Amino acid sequence: MSDSETPDQTQAKAENPHAAPVRALARSMTRASLLFTPPFILACIVLFSVLNGLPGFLGSLVGGVLAMAASLSTLGMMKISAGQDPSFVMLIALGGYAAKVILLFLALTLLKGVTALHPLSLGITMIVAILVAAAVEFASFRKTRMPTIIPAGE
Repeated sequence: MSDSETPDQTQAKAENPHAAPVRALARSMTRASLLFTPPFILACIVLFSVLNGLPGFLGSLVGGVLAMAASLSTLGMMKISAGQDPSFVMLIALGGYAAKVILLFLALTLLKGVTALHPLSLGITMIVAILVAAAVEFASFRKTRMPTIIPAGE
């Protein structure tokens, strides 16, 4: 670091040039997911409350929370790994995906015997929420302007 540079300028030079666009994309995708997915979860909660009473309400609520947590954890991993080495990004992506699947499997296994939850309400709400989140994240990805080639800095 030279005498005229601040620590922030030195860190900006050292950071991966792809980090800023990836973080911007992750923010855009998170915003879209938080804006569009909850209304679908709420619609499922209302529908399954009417169809199945309190167990439908609770099952749908738990399914929506699990699905949103899974979706947002992926976007969080994206933000965390944005400036890392590509091999580390792949490690985080694959490891995070495996951890998420295992945690969801464990959560659903533990909830299997809970009679207060309607299992079909839980499952359908999770499917709806995950599909809506994936669709709006994809749409956000297509709308966000991301450079595909970043020239090397001087």
